[in-house]
Amino acid sequence: MDWPHSLVILFAISIFLGLGQPRSPKGGKRKGQGRPGSQDPGPPQVPLDLVSQVKPFTRMEEYERNLGEMVAQLRNSSEPAKRKCEVNLQLWLSNKRSLSPWGYSINHDPSRVPTDLPEARCLCLGCVNPFTMQEDRSMVSVPVFSQVPVRRRLCPPAPRAGPCRQRAVMETIAVGCTCIF
Repeated sequence: MDWPHSLVILFAISIFLGLGQPRSPKGGKRKGQGRPGSQDPGPPQVPLDLVSQVKPFTRMEEYERNLGEMVAQLRNSSEPAKRKCEVNLQLWLSNKRSLSPWGYSINHDPSRVPTDLPEARCLCLGCVNPFTMQEDRSMVSVPVFSQVPVRRRLCPPAPRAGPCRQRAVMETIAVGCTCIF
């Protein structure tokens, strides 16, 4: 089945699933809405933002654990460090399927928690032409940057002794690559 047929089937399923949804008349409010005590006690409402229910330190710990797992995968990768500018359509990894492919390296900073972050590096100077699958230098591959939360260790200078503190900051790292003209 080719993608247009898949798209039509997906559209049909979404319409079918939407038929059972309650609709509100014009104006957006249903009759009786807004008056205390007039609503039926329906099923309990689940907050849309489930993340807000989690303690902040739990989210940060999970975030740092996920980064640690990515760094461990990079270190243990059996794939040779290719610096080739090529697209591999057989892989599902977006960094290898992009017209501006990228690889990852480890950004190490001992005064940062986490000390190691995966950082993208562009594999092409130009971009891969989708028709010839060859590098085209009329376009340029550039890194895409994002800010990630990290903690900085702030220790007193060597002559003075004392405990180190940590401060939360946002650090800019490359997370992928894209093509520009």
